[in-house]
Amino acid sequence: MAQNASNDDDGINGINVTPLVDITLVLLIIFMVTAKLIVNQAIPMDLPKAATAGETQTIFSVGIDENGRLSADGSPIGSDAELEAKAQAAYAKNHELRTVIQASAAVNHGKVLHVVDELRRVGITKVAFAAEKTKT
Repeated sequence: MAQNASNDDDGINGINVTPLVDITLVLLIIFMVTAKLIVNQAIPMDLPKAATAGETQTIFSVGIDENGRLSADGSPIGSDAELEAKAQAAYAKNHELRTVIQASAAVNHGKVLHVVDELRRVGITKVAFAAEKTKT
């Protein structure tokens, strides 16, 4: 009888991992496709770098006040055409031009993106955003 009891354990000899591998590969493909879509919607930004010594960088400053009025390098701008003209002139002098956008917290996000689009039309791709330190 003892021999008969040991024969009852012969039910499952192994685990089939094929469905697990199939599901894992499908999830991997889904993550790869969605990651590619997310990256394409982002705005490429060139954040400023600090160094103890080096060459001086040329910076083109664009300001947006709380009413949405624009200024470039401290002088007021009335239209997108003026912004484009000043940006083209600055970019023509230096193709490694870096732009800093100083936008008020009250300004519409769409206005800031519109300015970024105008700068990218000219060819300026190195953009950084200025921020003030909050008081705690």
